[in-house]
Amino acid sequence: MKIALVHDYLKESGGAERVLSTLSDMYPAAPIYTAFVDRHGTAVMMFQNRKIVESPWAWFLKIGRFYSYFRFLLPWVWGSLDLSSYDVVVTSCSGYIARGFRVGKHTKVIAYCHTPPRWLYGYTAASGNPGFWGRLYLTVFGPYVRYFDYISAKRVNVWVANSHEVAARIKKFYRKEATVVYPPVEVQDSRREKGDSTNPYYLVVSRLVGAKGLFETARAAGAMKRRLVVVGEVVVPNVADRIQRVGGMYVELRGRVSDAELSDLYAGATAYLALAEDEDFGMTVVEAMAHGVPVLARYSGGYKETVRDQFKNQKSKIKTGVFIKDIDVKSIEEGMKKIENIKWDREGIKKWAEQFSRPQFERGMRKIISL
Repeated sequence: MKIALVHDYLKESGGAERVLSTLSDMYPAAPIYTAFVDRHGTAVMMFQNRKIVESPWAWFLKIGRFYSYFRFLLPWVWGSLDLSSYDVVVTSCSGYIARGFRVGKHTKVIAYCHTPPRWLYGYTAASGNPGFWGRLYLTVFGPYVRYFDYISAKRVNVWVANSHEVAARIKKFYRKEATVVYPPVEVQDSRREKGDSTNPYYLVVSRLVGAKGLFETARAAGAMKRRLVVVGEVVVPNVADRIQRVGGMYVELRGRVSDAELSDLYAGATAYLALAEDEDFGMTVVEAMAHGVPVLARYSGGYKETVRDQFKNQKSKIKTGVFIKDIDVKSIEEGMKKIENIKWDREGIKKWAEQFSRPQFERGMRKIISL
C-alpha cells in the first residue's frame, strides 16, 4: 500500500506529536503532510529523517500567530493538498482540523482523532477560556468553520479515537462511530525505583498553557508547603511567571528535559498531579503510572479511563490514584493528604499501565490500516 500521514501542524511537541512519531516509525516510507512546520519548534526535531510536505499556505501561517487567527482559511489550506495518489491516508487530527484534502476514488481515509476542535465546540481550549475577541471570533467565523469540520468529517472512512471520551465527542458532533485505540506510551528505564523521602515532591508534566489546572496546582503546593516540580516548555507567554508567582518558593520550573531525566523525575515523585478539565486522554498520566507512581486527578475526561480510584462506583482491583471533583485549593490539599496516607502498590500500578503500551497501539492501528 502507498500510505501518507497527515498532521495538523508541527510546532511544539506533545502527545499528538508522539502518536505521529509512532505512526511514522511504523510506516517510515510514508511522507508527512502538514499545514506548516515551525523549524525553530521542538516538534520538528522528532522527524528529522522523514519527508515532510508543507501546505502552500505555510509561509503565511508561520507569520506571528497567523496560524491561530486565520483558522477560517482551513478549507483552502487542506484543500491545497493533493493526496489522490495514495491508497491510504492516516490523518492525526484535532484543533486544526487536518481533513478536507483531495483524495482519489479508492483512497481510504483513516482519522486518528485526538479530539474534535475544543475551541470550536465549547470545551476549554489549551490557552484557557476565550476573552472578548475570542468570543467575537467564534461568533463571526465559528458557524463557517463548524460546517467545514462537519462536511470534511463525512469524507473519513474510518474513525479512530484516542479514548472513549473522544469517541463520545465524535459521535456527538459528527454522528460517526469510532474505534478506540489508546495512544502509545513509551517509558524509558529509570535509575530510581522509588521516591526520595528526604526531599519529596509532586510532579506535573505539561506544556505551559493557561488551562491545564497549573495555577491551582501551584497555589495548593504553596499553601500546603509541598515541593512541586513542573516540566514542560512555555507555549503561552507569561504562564511560567504566573505559576512561579502563585506557588512561590515551593514551585520548581524545569522546562524541557531529556527522556532519561524525565523518567527519573516520574519515578522519584510522591504523586503525579493531573487537574486539567475534560482532558482528551492524558499520556503523561499513564507514563507516571508506568513508573509505579500514583496520580491525583480531576474526575473529568480521559482521566476517568486511565486512573483507578474507589470514586463514583468505579470498580477496580488495583488502586492507581485519587480523584477529586473540584480543583480549589482545599480539594487539592485533601487529595494530597489522601495520597500521602495510602501505602501504594507500585508494581500493581505499573501492571495496570501496561494496557496503554506502544505495542498495543501498533497492533490496533496495523489491524485497522490493513483492513
